[in-house]
Amino acid sequence: MHEVDPEFGELNPAAPAALSSFAFLVGRWRCTARVMTSDGSSQTFRATWQGRFILDGRAIADEYHMTSSSGETIVLGMNLRAFDPGRRAWNIKWLNALTGSWTDLGPEELGGVAFERGSIRYVFREPTAGHAYTRATYADISPQRFTWRGESSDDGTTWSEFMIIEAERAGT
Repeated sequence: MHEVDPEFGELNPAAPAALSSFAFLVGRWRCTARVMTSDGSSQTFRATWQGRFILDGRAIADEYHMTSSSGETIVLGMNLRAFDPGRRAWNIKWLNALTGSWTDLGPEELGGVAFERGSIRYVFREPTAGHAYTRATYADISPQRFTWRGESSDDGTTWSEFMIIEAERAGT
């Protein structure tokens, strides 16, 4: 049996088994975010990602914090993830702490959350960026690293990569 870090909690055995699909986020991550600019170049930012089981191990909360080279906060927010076994669907919400706004991630009308070949993907309506939709993909998932890829679209059909986050497990 593995040792449980009380800071990050543990999956409740009574929680839906599907919740373990996002359990890789639990813990501390150091990230490098590469953001593409309109002229085709890119900028690199530092970020942290920290996840934990919450609500008696029946949901996952993960915080993301990205800063500029001067230390200014660019992105700050929290995802809340829970699986509804009755509907067989994910409920994922993003709270943007800088604006106080909520965004539904992976709503069913946009295809929900898809798991294929070791990757996780969902689409959401983009409330703040200069495009209509974002497609988020988690790939190369292992105990020590994962990649988050963001793609933008104005029509939900044609996609263009705008950000890649490389996350590496930070020491606990």
